[in-house]
Amino acid sequence: MKHVATKTTYLEMLAAPEDAVEPPREDLSVSRKVRPTVEEYLYLYNSVGRDYQWIDRNLMAPDELEVILRNELIEVHELSVGDRAAGFAELDRRRDQQVELAYFGLFPEFIGQGIGKYFLQWVVERAWSYQPRRVWVHTCDLDHPAALSNYQRAGFQIYDEQIIQQVVKET
Repeated sequence: MKHVATKTTYLEMLAAPEDAVEPPREDLSVSRKVRPTVEEYLYLYNSVGRDYQWIDRNLMAPDELEVILRNELIEVHELSVGDRAAGFAELDRRRDQQVELAYFGLFPEFIGQGIGKYFLQWVVERAWSYQPRRVWVHTCDLDHPAALSNYQRAGFQIYDEQIIQQVVKET
């Protein structure tokens, strides 16, 4: 495995945001993928993260990933444009009084259309529906260049930054 030093930024939100984001188009929908198969999940995960060195879930044994996906405190939500998958988000509620936005993103062909702002707000509202003490997320400099600023515009505040050794695909 190859490792690279990457700056990881941790952000949190301690209160639900008050601003609403209207859907930028009428054909958007979000659905919860209840008990997705490993294959369904990895399709979403890789479609979003392929260009950003998302490989952690691909390194897991399928049965290990399946255990996570079957946990009632893990939620996978799919954003659709019409009848096409356009993005996904994963909420992790396994920590008491916290919701982690573990994964979030759009498929490449849907970036830059204004739907990410709406989807992020939808996911944040969903996280706050559980009335946690905080909602948090992390991103790194391998993610989309706008990821950090998008989280900040959505109301997340930086609480830590670290340089970590990230596993990446061999080139």
